[in-house]
Amino acid sequence: MKGTIIPYLTFYGEGKEAAEFYANLLGLEEVGMQKYADANFPHPPEAADYLLHCHLKKGEFQIMLADSADKPSEYNKNGVALLIDCESVEEANQLYDGLREEGEVLMALQDTFWGAKYGKVKDKFGFTWDLNCEKEG
Repeated sequence: MKGTIIPYLTFYGEGKEAAEFYANLLGLEEVGMQKYADANFPHPPEAADYLLHCHLKKGEFQIMLADSADKPSEYNKNGVALLIDCESVEEANQLYDGLREEGEVLMALQDTFWGAKYGKVKDKFGFTWDLNCEKEG
């Protein structure tokens, strides 16, 4: 195996909005983006402007995402959380505030018994993010 595991998030018509949201909040650069209409890939007409693939990156941190042309399952986003190991408490606070906007706080950002500042948020797209910031010292 090479590299790290890269999360690949699936959306249902919200891919472009999500890509812009994550790029702005996380400071990610677009490596590549393609819509269904731009590819020789079978899709229903209503999915022409959906994202077939999007790759966002900042240093070694990266995510990929796409829209599915299929109907979503009610269980499609359960069971996985995306952990960001933050560089600073300021970064943790900034991400926490951005992710909880129109989202849901599952655990407030707080000091923990394991010596970190930690919080858990479900974003407006239904994905769960764990934010961890190890304390210095």
